[in-house]
Amino acid sequence: MTVHVKRLPIQLLPDASRVITRYFGLGEENRIRDVVGRILAVSEITVAALVANLERDFRLIHPNIDDVFREHFEAVRHYIPTDAPISDARCKLIGACFTMEYAIESAALFNPSMVPAIDQANVPPDSVRFVMSLRATGEGHISSIVFRRGLIDAHGNVSVEAPGRYSRTLRASVPAQFEKAEFIRQLQTLQGWNKHTQATLALLVDSFTRVELSEAIDKIRKSVQVSGASEDSNDALLALSQANYRLAVPSGADIAELVIFPYSDNERRGIEDLRLVRFRGDDGSVRYYGTYTAYNGFQIYPHLLEYAGGQHVEIRMLTGRCATNKGMALFPRTIRGRYAMIARLDNENLYYMESEQVCVWNEARLLLAPKYPWEVIQIGNCGSPLETESGWLLLTHGVGPMRQYCIGATLLDLDNPSRVIGQTSEPLLVPTGTERFGYVPNVVYSCGGMIHQGKLVLPYAASDLATSIAVIDLEELLGALDRHSSSSDKI
Repeated sequence: MTVHVKRLPIQLLPDASRVITRYFGLGEENRIRDVVGRILAVSEITVAALVANLERDFRLIHPNIDDVFREHFEAVRHYIPTDAPISDARCKLIGACFTMEYAIESAALFNPSMVPAIDQANVPPDSVRFVMSLRATGEGHISSIVFRRGLIDAHGNVSVEAPGRYSRTLRASVPAQFEKAEFIRQLQTLQGWNKHTQATLALLVDSFTRVELSEAIDKIRKSVQVSGASEDSNDALLALSQANYRLAVPSGADIAELVIFPYSDNERRGIEDLRLVRFRGDDGSVRYYGTYTAYNGFQIYPHLLEYAGGQHVEIRMLTGRCATNKGMALFPRTIRGRYAMIARLDNENLYYMESEQVCVWNEARLLLAPKYPWEVIQIGNCGSPLETESGWLLLTHGVGPMRQYCIGATLLDLDNPSRVIGQTSEPLLVPTGTERFGYVPNVVYSCGGMIHQGKLVLPYAASDLATSIAVIDLEELLGALDRHSSSSDKI
């Protein structure tokens, strides 16, 4: 490729010392009762000494460790075979037995996305502060989302701040009420609208609670023969009641310390590849959206994160006929008054989508198919399109021989983004040197970059292990786009 790509000497590596606390489930009820019984038999003096040691050893990493112990005690309180008062120290010790540390990024720190930060206070002239999201992967290949903060100066120099001292997950809560019409629409999207779920929801009024849903499930269980299929439908109903939830952002929180860890049943095997975008509404308001893939171990579900400032982040499942695959990337503004998205509905091609609602996607048209040898197997996006005077710059990834992932660029018409007006016939970024080796070899991949002061700043992951940053001159890149490709090198 004739475009000069400057790889910066920045590498964000996984750090096994970054840990969070999680509930340590033992599974069998008898085993839980046995553990609780053993702690109840320990003397009060020994309990106090054990708790003091635990607090000494873990409070430096988890300042709220006592609250964690008490919370996990409440999760097993009903296994205590007595109503007699229990000391606070014993409650904490029981809670500690059902607590574990989890190294969120012990295996990998990759697939970054970059957006301008909300807080631009005290930034030098012609510089911009950014927030970068990253996919962190730990034991069991469970992925969560972590963040870093940094600065791009007037000359395109990039610096990334060290993460905060602590790591803490955002607390989640589900809605108190569910609207039946919306619930049915989401079931239909998940192909879960069948005779069993229809009969269950028929017992509920237009607005219902999770308790009422559970009661309706129990009533149907008593009236029909239980089968594997009916229990699968019950699981789908209960999972859907957790799919849309809210995360609480602590006041004054340092974003570099926050972790978005899987919460819903849809996410139980990981939250993957958040594509952040700073979205400006038609009324001039600004909010942040992020599309990501939820994985339950069997199926994937596209989800949307929304943050408008304040103390809450909203998580919602994307629905509709076209919300079916990985890698959905939202445009940073509406197109002719409608939300717009780049997505891959199948396993090969990119599509352009528009919708009146940000969470419902039913319309799509083919935008790009594999065209060049470096993308012969499949293509996808590398984050939300970036607006330039020449058009929408869409970074793409292509998969070619030896399952090598490379990054290229496509230019879309500014007024009609469903029309391609330029494309790189060769990749901008190819895995080279040590970038070729990692958890998944021969991969460079990004979930979104930024344009600042005439420079494209592109964070990218190398072989699903670590993260680096490249800088490309925007004018040079736009000038190198192949607007009239010959057919000689096409597949």
